[in-house]
Amino acid sequence: MVKAKDIMTRELITVSPDTDITEAAKILLDKHINGLPVVDKNGKLVGIICQSDLISLQKKVRLPSVFTLLDTFIPVRSQKSIDKELEKIAAAKVVQAMTADPVVINAEDTVEDIATLMVEKNLHTLPVVEDGKLVGVVGKEDILSTLMPSRK
Repeated sequence: MVKAKDIMTRELITVSPDTDITEAAKILLDKHINGLPVVDKNGKLVGIICQSDLISLQKKVRLPSVFTLLDTFIPVRSQKSIDKELEKIAAAKVVQAMTADPVVINAEDTVEDIATLMVEKNLHTLPVVEDGKLVGVVGKEDILSTLMPSRK
């Protein structure tokens, strides 16, 4: 049975929370990858930044829907969620656009379990963590490579 440790990318390309958004975008494009693990000064995984996070920087702000009750306008979305969306759109640093506490897998997870997780949660890049340490990354291309064993 093929496991994450058999297909994961071990040569890690990471960024820090303080990396400029433009630098993260350049790395993603230059390396032809979908996501970058975000690690702190101690090498601890604190998030992931993906192409979809950067694309969301370009979207329009959705104004909150409101309803009226006794001549008072009440937003359907909370102010906190609106503020978070505005912060993400205006992001200049990775920490402002990344997904904090990302879904992670371990090296012993099977390809079937990883593929299921990717499909169910619409994920493209999964960090592989062992004993709290980032040891690899599995992307959709890694999963696809198992269909063509001669490629890996």
